[in-house]
Amino acid sequence: MEELKKYLNENQDPKVIEKILGKVNELLTTNETVEYIAVQKKPIVTLSPDCVALTNKRVIFCSPKTLGFSMSFVDFQWKNVRDCHIKEGILGSTFKTLSVGGKMASVDYLPKNQARILYRFAQEREEEMSEYRRQRELEEARAGAGGVTVQSPKNETISTPDPLESLQKLKGLFDSNLINQQEYDAKKAEILAKL
Repeated sequence: MEELKKYLNENQDPKVIEKILGKVNELLTTNETVEYIAVQKKPIVTLSPDCVALTNKRVIFCSPKTLGFSMSFVDFQWKNVRDCHIKEGILGSTFKTLSVGGKMASVDYLPKNQARILYRFAQEREEEMSEYRRQRELEEARAGAGGVTVQSPKNETISTPDPLESLQKLKGLFDSNLINQQEYDAKKAEILAKL
């Protein structure tokens, strides 16, 4: 019961949270932990409500099927989440998640306080992952423009591109403000030295 207390909010039914937590815990990967669970609260009696579980690695949407005897799970890794948002209404809130690839999932009739906690946590993770994706794109662009030799996972060397092509890509990065003047000049000198 002590473990459940951190998830109980807005008069959630402890038995429902315990059941959902048990199912979600079976899905967790190494070093993954559940951070919060929000449970749907429809105005009519719902035997098996939908819910959203947030972990340190992903968002998991849980939908009971066939009177709660089975469950359907849809999950998004945080690095693939483009946007999470809530919409508050009279009878509760809707929490939606949109992936980088355009896939979407949502749960409606969440108590407003639970939806706000989901949103706050999701925004923190989105900021972290947005920066992660931006850094990866920059690294890939710089590697592509600089003629860098990259080791593949099988230790096969990938050949360097043509220096003239590298100069053109480098100029494109500079013109797009993806690299600054110092980085441009340094990389340009390095490429020209190879000619």
